[in-house]
Amino acid sequence: MPSSSLLTDALGQTHIACQQTGGAPRIVSLVPSITELVCDLGLASYLVGRTGFCIHPATTVKDIPKIGGTKDVNIEKIRRLAPTHLIVNIDENEKPTVDRLAGLIPHVIVTHPTAARDNLSLYRLLGGIFGVTSAAEKLCAEFEHAYRELPAQIKPERVLYCIWQDPWMTVAQDTYIANMLSLIGWQQTAITTSQQRYPSFNWNEELLYGIDRVLLSSEPYRFTETHVDALEKQLGKPVQLVDGEMLSWYGSRAIQGLRYLATLSQT
Repeated sequence: MPSSSLLTDALGQTHIACQQTGGAPRIVSLVPSITELVCDLGLASYLVGRTGFCIHPATTVKDIPKIGGTKDVNIEKIRRLAPTHLIVNIDENEKPTVDRLAGLIPHVIVTHPTAARDNLSLYRLLGGIFGVTSAAEKLCAEFEHAYRELPAQIKPERVLYCIWQDPWMTVAQDTYIANMLSLIGWQQTAITTSQQRYPSFNWNEELLYGIDRVLLSSEPYRFTETHVDALEKQLGKPVQLVDGEMLSWYGSRAIQGLRYLATLSQT
């Protein structure tokens, strides 16, 4: 059995392995990337609820009941599902909602990966709680292999990663996305006028002077090549469309994300 340190979540809460609590778990996930991870750990049959944004793996999740979005959660529907475990994320879910659900659900697992290698402890946390440590270690091995395949030599660039327009929004330097980009030497630009993790900004000469490349993410805003062409003409800077799932989804998707980073480093 894993040591208790492996069963400590992002809030420092220690969780008990399901083998000790007895009975099969009933899991509700409010985090799209965690839903995918739960499935990839072989736990799909225990998922009784998911958000409408939990779309992967598509053939598996289509039959799992939706309980709203990541922020507009249907608490009564979740209560009727009688889950034993709720999996949430500090960035993606609203604390008041999670606090209300904590009064209904025995075990609330809080996640908050902020760097690529945080995925290793995430795999082991869920693997230890739900009794699938072998599957978790398999993911760890696949992650380490992909991590070792990242380019040894990198070309530093200053980038601005855009997640929304009207208003334009980006990410802070201490986010998971920014840390992923740093693995290939792409430094996310800081918006010095904001302390928010996902700040809004305005295009101006000072901002443009400090960046080499603009990245338009495919999610949550659906930027397309049409946006790329228009923004390049407006800014006179290189603009590139990137796969937001590969750069922002932690969990098992991070393994593919590392491979995607390796291809980005060549552009």
